[in-house]
Amino acid sequence: MTGPPAGSAGERQLAVDLFNETWSLLETGDRSPEQDERMIHAAHGSRLHWEAAGTAENVAVGDWLCSRVYAVLGRAEPAMYHARWCLQRAESDDVPDWVRAEAHEAMARSHALRGEVDEARHHVADARAICDTIDDAEDREVVLGDLATLPFERDA
Repeated sequence: MTGPPAGSAGERQLAVDLFNETWSLLETGDRSPEQDERMIHAAHGSRLHWEAAGTAENVAVGDWLCSRVYAVLGRAEPAMYHARWCLQRAESDDVPDWVRAEAHEAMARSHALRGEVDEARHHVADARAICDTIDDAEDREVVLGDLATLPFERDA
């Protein structure tokens, strides 16, 4: 099967469409095992197409999405794997502060899944500190909203 050429507008659109499909599946209550599998593949597909046709920001967000999917599915190892890549890209590439904050959110979520609450709280503190530097109120609220969904944050 052939797809659009690397870097094309078509490939960017595939990345967006797969991201949106993944997010829709994340928001689906009582997913079937087949939907969980599709969600994993859609997240990876989005990430792959962003690598070919996106920016450093897009690729980092692609890793964040993969981490979130695995965290939602209770799969700590791949959640942490993608969270680490997200954080590495967010700290080494020219990406907006909200992406760096979300990278710390992904790390916190992955550590929490592994039962490493102290490490998770450390990353939440880092994410909140970065939020203080985010000028765009909507971006800041998205990150703070994601942080609020962490199990140990809801219980606090």
